[in-house]
Amino acid sequence: MARDFYEVLGVSRDADEEEIQQAYRNLARKHHPDVNKAPEAEERFKELNEAYSVLSDPKTRARYDRFGEDFRQIPEDYDERVGAGVGAGFGGEGGPRVRYVRGGGFGGGADFEDLFGGLFGAGGVRGPVPGADQEAELPLTVEDAYRGGHRSITLAGPDGQRSYDVNVPRGVVDGQRIRLAGQGGQGGGDGRSGDLYLRVRVQPHPQFRLEGRDIHVRLPVTPWEAALGATVPVPTPGGTAKVTVPESSSSGRRLRLRGEGMPNPRGKDGDLYAEVRIMVPPKLTDRERELFEDLAATSSFDPRTPR
Repeated sequence: MARDFYEVLGVSRDADEEEIQQAYRNLARKHHPDVNKAPEAEERFKELNEAYSVLSDPKTRARYDRFGEDFRQIPEDYDERVGAGVGAGFGGEGGPRVRYVRGGGFGGGADFEDLFGGLFGAGGVRGPVPGADQEAELPLTVEDAYRGGHRSITLAGPDGQRSYDVNVPRGVVDGQRIRLAGQGGQGGGDGRSGDLYLRVRVQPHPQFRLEGRDIHVRLPVTPWEAALGATVPVPTPGGTAKVTVPESSSSGRRLRLRGEGMPNPRGKDGDLYAEVRIMVPPKLTDRERELFEDLAATSSFDPRTPR
């Protein structure tokens, strides 16, 4: 699975040249092997250089935007070849473009535009013309993205529905692309087929909030657990873990569980942050009320007094 060059530099697809240059300088300074001695620093630095070499050149960037990571394999006279085969009335100025479509996913569907129509069945193409790359969005739950695994998905195309076997890597994050080689638009003549890219979209979750590979979750605790300290269960996408709540913990305190965030096959796993939320019983028993009244009469603590 190739990483998108925009993702590598941490910029949006509509970033201007100055933004791209600034992002590269900051990241290159951080990951240069002479400065960063981490084992993965050299590979990361090479990745940054490749991304910048492509996106800093307007013509190369335009080809990358149009054809994806295989842009280097597309012949320079691509438009002339297609134009010769189609004639007037197809593609218009600038030639055919890859269509970014929405939908798809586990149990869902996506509509693909037939990018080349009957072009290659009509004859007249001069030499092999590669097929266009296509892209669909792949919605995943946080749990699906965390665990990964093989999935069978169905997408709707111009010739009806088609099923694909997809290997979702463990720990994919929002925006990453999964490449299905040769599953895109068909080529003309002996031209190779394009690729199908499934862009991951991690869906909102009622419990988990993602920031990169870090996961944030609320941790409800009782007043006595917060005051006295306790070891309590905390949900993670991979199952239930245990976290120690230190004594005298107030609401808003964040407890860090190292490595319990999203897995990272290429480096350090993310962390999970559990935010303490003190909860009181919805209805007090007589004994609970008595104990709280005793506490109120005994304690001099005032949370509204600056400390």
